[in-house]
Amino acid sequence: MNQILIPTDFSKNAWNAIVYGLELFKKSKCTFHLLNINPIPPYSGAGTAIRSAAENFKDYVLEDSKKELKELLNRIEKLPLNTKHTFVTSAIHDYFIDAIKRETEEKKIDLIIMGTKGASGLKKVTIGSNTGDVITKVKRPLLAVPEGAVFSNPKEIAFPTDYHISYDVNVLDTLIHVATLNNAIIRILHISKKGEELTESQNKKKDFLDDYLVDVAHSFHSLTGTKLETAVQCFTESRDIDMIAMVAKNLNFFQRILFRPAVEEISYHTEIPFLVLHE
Repeated sequence: MNQILIPTDFSKNAWNAIVYGLELFKKSKCTFHLLNINPIPPYSGAGTAIRSAAENFKDYVLEDSKKELKELLNRIEKLPLNTKHTFVTSAIHDYFIDAIKRETEEKKIDLIIMGTKGASGLKKVTIGSNTGDVITKVKRPLLAVPEGAVFSNPKEIAFPTDYHISYDVNVLDTLIHVATLNNAIIRILHISKKGEELTESQNKKKDFLDDYLVDVAHSFHSLTGTKLETAVQCFTESRDIDMIAMVAKNLNFFQRILFRPAVEEISYHTEIPFLVLHE
């Protein structure tokens, strides 16, 4: 996992994502691609005069972006750096998701790290979320870092699952890699409404997880009778969870935990990084 993309808009939460990423990979040799995207305005396909004005605007904003990226590098250099870290900066004038997709393909990106902000975390209605769009439209592992997250060596990673999906080994390899960065333990969490027994199919998927994670410290947990979001909150508090990992393939389950928490007692989405795993 040595090619890491960090889109930045030079905001506080974008800076927090950078700091978190540098700390998480502090022992690793990797290249951080710092990307600033200036989105194309909707009128850019209009007549010649407007296109010409748009080109002038593009030159102006990209020049400004390059200056800010240079200042960002200067700020990063004041941190306690890992000499194995390399930084590459890019300023782009393009549609946001198109730019992210192209960069991930061209740079062979292994992981995207993005900041999130606001009391509703990734809830689309409150941040019109670029991060939310990347999660749902770009099939790359993504670490979403809330602006309230403070880095500490991840020792426990929660992995909520309903055992209804088959696990792609690439997904699990990403989870294992992140866990081994700081010798974290993977806590696999199953939540049921009424304490139902697992079906034969669910037990097979649980056994597969147990076998595949044999070389990584892990344990299985179950909670009964609570709402999904509340159960995750209780689990993160009781175990001092440092990160939550989820498979994006299980969309209904995934969206309930990541996009919908809006009640006041649910705070994990404002404090704890989410590792979103894609096949």
